[in-house]
Amino acid sequence: WFHSFLDAIPSADQIRITTSLKSQRGSVWTKTKSMFEYWEVEVTFRVTGRGRIGADGLAIWFTEEQGLEGPVFGAADQWNGVGIFFDSFDNDGKKNNPGVIVVGNNGKLLYDHQNDGSTQALASCQRDFRNKPYPVRVKITYYQKTLTVLINNGFTPDKEDYEFCAKVEDMVLPSQGYFGISAATGGLADDHDVLSFLTFQLTEPGKEVPTADAEIPQKDKEKYQEEFEHFQQELDKKKEEFQKEHPDVQGQPGRLFEPFFTDDLFETVSDRELRQIFEGQNRIHLEIKQLNRQLDMILDEQRRYVSLVTDEIAKRGAGLPGQQGQVSQQEMETVVKTQEEVVRQVNEIRNSVADTLRLISGAQHPGSAAGVYETTQHFNDIKEHLHVVKRDIEHLVQRNTPSNEKSKCPELPPFPSCLSTVHFFIFVAVQTVLFIGYIMYRSQQEAAAKKFF
Repeated sequence: WFHSFLDAIPSADQIRITTSLKSQRGSVWTKTKSMFEYWEVEVTFRVTGRGRIGADGLAIWFTEEQGLEGPVFGAADQWNGVGIFFDSFDNDGKKNNPGVIVVGNNGKLLYDHQNDGSTQALASCQRDFRNKPYPVRVKITYYQKTLTVLINNGFTPDKEDYEFCAKVEDMVLPSQGYFGISAATGGLADDHDVLSFLTFQLTEPGKEVPTADAEIPQKDKEKYQEEFEHFQQELDKKKEEFQKEHPDVQGQPGRLFEPFFTDDLFETVSDRELRQIFEGQNRIHLEIKQLNRQLDMILDEQRRYVSLVTDEIAKRGAGLPGQQGQVSQQEMETVVKTQEEVVRQVNEIRNSVADTLRLISGAQHPGSAAGVYETTQHFNDIKEHLHVVKRDIEHLVQRNTPSNEKSKCPELPPFPSCLSTVHFFIFVAVQTVLFIGYIMYRSQQEAAAKKFF
């Protein structure tokens, strides 16, 4: 069906729209107009390159007229229809690329390259589609004047693992048009390969679906098949000529372009894996910093509370005469010691979190391959330490309560109350354990996901 090639390289299993060379353009278009009022397309493609940043991007088109070569991702500007752009390069410097942008045109608008089409975008989403372990899949549906874009980000081989990207309502497209794919490179370059392009006609319930034979005459089918076989033969000839002229790079086509690449602009597979590990470490680092701030807040509350209790002790001791005042003084001193012990335990937790932050910071430098293991081990130490804190608090409560009588709070104003305070700190300790357990679980899930990278 796709037989109109403009600088694209077809093969048996894919079409290379552009190669990873500077300032390249390519596109593929249908030769006949689709007669679909409503339609759905599923496109499978790869965008790969050695660069940390790619350019320029790939576009999927539905236009009233067949596209020509031009400046908009390899296709002509001022089209009548819609373009779904997979933009790799950040022209406006807003750090929102790679991204997916839906842009409509009535044949009169010029595409705004400098702002990455943000002034003309009908809908968009930020997705990284470069250098994925599996091909990226896109499902575009146009039904009853609503255009929907779903994307499979290429992290799993599941073909139906789509997530929502963009939706445009009240969109009027030509009733007949051409489908196409184009791509372009600039100062940076990627390989843009299309593995499949499936088109489906959507009909309203009760309407008859025209047969495929009625849409394309048999004579045209035979003509298209001959043209494809001709392109295939030409491609095989070019491959043989290249192998004869360059016998030293057979099986290693990437070495032909190595003189164009520099180490400071491009990364190896191991560098990419390390970068992804460090990004995960950074997220763990931020989570632990947030936990550290929360522990600081708890510690401040404890100090303020101890100060209030101390003031109440002084006032109570001055106001009660004789032996009764001495007994109350002893009880209050016991409460204060309990509070100070809790503060000491919270300080130890805070120091443990600070040590974890230092470990993670050290793991973020190249060569520290044991950083992930040490961080996990330290999380386990923190968890065990919190259990010890909980047991110590319970032990302090039991130690300060006589065995032959129930615990009685000293007669103090309504706030504070020693018994409710102990329960409060036990509740805080349990909540801290649960929070750190959640952080550990989430970090383990992220680490497990990154094994596939």
